[in-house]
Amino acid sequence: MRATEMFALFTTCVEAYHVNDDVDAALENPQAEGSMEALLYRKNWIDTVQWHLEDIIRDPHIPADEALVVKRRIDASNQERTDTVEQIDDLYMVHFAQVKKQPDARLNTESIAWAIDRLSILALKIYHMNIEAKRTDIPGQLQHKNRIKAEVLAEQKEDLCLSIDQLIEDIRAGKRVMKVYRQMKMYNDPELNPVLYKNNP
Repeated sequence: MRATEMFALFTTCVEAYHVNDDVDAALENPQAEGSMEALLYRKNWIDTVQWHLEDIIRDPHIPADEALVVKRRIDASNQERTDTVEQIDDLYMVHFAQVKKQPDARLNTESIAWAIDRLSILALKIYHMNIEAKRTDIPGQLQHKNRIKAEVLAEQKEDLCLSIDQLIEDIRAGKRVMKVYRQMKMYNDPELNPVLYKNNP
């Protein structure tokens, strides 16, 4: 699957979310169950809901008790996001398990799935920045500033898609090493977060 196809899938998901624009809406995944496409769609849905939770919690008038509920949802979403990224990497690990590494094969600073994670977030940035760039209820100077940002994001999308495709091609050819390190987040782990294990002996 090419990165441009992934980006198109992410954009479809973002647009589907905005039909109702509701952080409590249920995910209706149109992709084939068990497929990479379904996993990518779910990944972007998680990102899209979290994007809007991040907006909600920044409301200066949100009551403290509501803010805490939203913050807990964001924490849970971050963990789900990480878990999903690692599932994507697992699929790539299986796919490239038989690739013979070249003697001079190089490591990459991030795995395929974490690069895809950036592409998912970028799809959200582009969607929302394009809205801001088309606003007519703001000063012309701000309109121009938003359009410049939208253009930069579009260029970034082209570069990131190319980079992901090149990374996958290099791994397939044995030029780069397919290696994954788990995030091992500690703050959600009752065995590793001192606040949790001291209060839950």
